[in-house]
Amino acid sequence: MGGVMQLQNRIAKNVKTIRENKKLTLDAAAKQTEVSRSMLAQIEKGEVNPTISVLWKIANGYKVSFTSLVENHNQEPLIIRAEDVAPLVEDDGKYINYPAFPFQEDKLFETYRIQIEPHGFLSARPHMAGTEEYITVFSGRVEIITAEKTFQLGEGDSLRFFADAPHSYQNIDSATAYLSMLIYYTKNQ
Repeated sequence: MGGVMQLQNRIAKNVKTIRENKKLTLDAAAKQTEVSRSMLAQIEKGEVNPTISVLWKIANGYKVSFTSLVENHNQEPLIIRAEDVAPLVEDDGKYINYPAFPFQEDKLFETYRIQIEPHGFLSARPHMAGTEEYITVFSGRVEIITAEKTFQLGEGDSLRFFADAPHSYQNIDSATAYLSMLIYYTKNQ
């Protein structure tokens, strides 16, 4: 439980700092992110554990990377131990996102380990214009729907697509699916 509270407090600090740096009131931030003023206030106070979808709304509204909301700005680890990563959970625990390497201004990418339980599903909002995702499936079978097409991927398959349109991920197998995700941001953002 400690990892979840640490993550919740880190998100609270980061969301508030980013909003203040952008000189936005809570009302202006709510309009820009499409997240209610009361929800933003609760997140900034560390009173709620926001979902992945809400965090993406904030990231897109503030025009910042997803991991800038969840990373610890006080340290830059070279090794990230699995047990030290607080997961972000969707679909009642069937879609679990483990942030791995956070976004850095000089790198323009961030990485995640994703675990999707049987029939688990996540519908993702569009990321910033030009954003690309690189997915590799390590086990299981997943279906990824992009703006252009539906893809079914199995063990060892990889996919690159533009993630600046709605897209989704679903485990279409009876076994847990494990995949890696790299999100790449273009320089002109």
